Amino acid sequence: MKSPEIIEEEVIEIILKEEAVKALVLYNDDVNTFDWVIQCLVKVCGHNSLQAEQCAFIVHNNGKCVVKNGTFNKLKPLCESLLEKGLNAKIEK
Repeated sequence: MKSPEIIEEEVIEIILKEEAVKALVLYNDDVNTFDWVIQCLVKVCGHNSLQAEQCAFIVHNNGKCVVKNGTFNKLKPLCESLLEKGLNAKIEK
């Protein structure tokens, strides 16, 4: 059985990992149109149209783009929503 101190350290480590800043990364695909990607970024991520357009072009040219930063708990529903809309997204370090 683990001592209370070790359990407390493990809990703190888990909390710190969850609170660490992560990146929501959008990946390029050959399916979705620029307009659809822009609409999704505006609706899901709260981007203005110019910011969403710039992200879409970065994704197209570089293969991926960080579209939002935040904690895992904040990014998870955004990532799930982008995936539901047919986009390729992932939360990364």
